[in-house]
Amino acid sequence: MNKADLVAVTAAKTGKTKKDVDSILTARVEEISGAVADGEKVTLVGFGSFESRTRKARTGRNPATGEKMEIPETRVPLLGAGKQFKDLVCAITPGGIRHRLDRCNP
Repeated sequence: MNKADLVAVTAAKTGKTKKDVDSILTARVEEISGAVADGEKVTLVGFGSFESRTRKARTGRNPATGEKMEIPETRVPLLGAGKQFKDLVCAITPGGIRHRLDRCNP
């Protein structure tokens, strides 16, 4: 599903216009991105949490030459899935068949 699909489905479920839904979705993504870029943690209960983490500097290898190189410290975005989201994904097999949640995490 891409953004256009998400906008169309949301518009159909809410009765809002696609233009309104698109502007709301764009604003939400911008707000979440900006907050995470500023070092804040954004939590959407049931869906997940967005935050940034710092990856320490480390030594790597140039894949072309095999030569050692230093990889600098960097900040990366991170999404941690919420329990409801994890349970929903776990409960549906790749074929679209729902099964009991106790089979997901024995």
